[in-house]
Amino acid sequence: MFARVVECQAKAGQSAQIGNKLKNDVLPILHEQRGFVDFLILSDKTNPERQVCISFWTSREDAEESHRQHYDTITDMLKSVLESPPTLETFVVDVSTAHRIAVRRAA
Repeated sequence: MFARVVECQAKAGQSAQIGNKLKNDVLPILHEQRGFVDFLILSDKTNPERQVCISFWTSREDAEESHRQHYDTITDMLKSVLESPPTLETFVVDVSTAHRIAVRRAA
């Protein structure tokens, strides 16, 4: 399983709008993607305009295909409420209790 972590910085006073766009506009797109597993939206209590989104994918290929097909569309949807372009990182999920994953790392 793979996780993609996207960090967004909303314009001042736009944290509620970005949260609504993520939930109402982005999440339905993700639900339609092959290999999509789950989506988390995390809010920063010390910086309310900062949102960290984590999407989980069954394979790197599925995550990359979704990125190729939809990342530009999604960032365009968010552009009006973002202070700067989002950052993106991809990770291998080694352990997840929510998804009952326990992966042994190669030595």
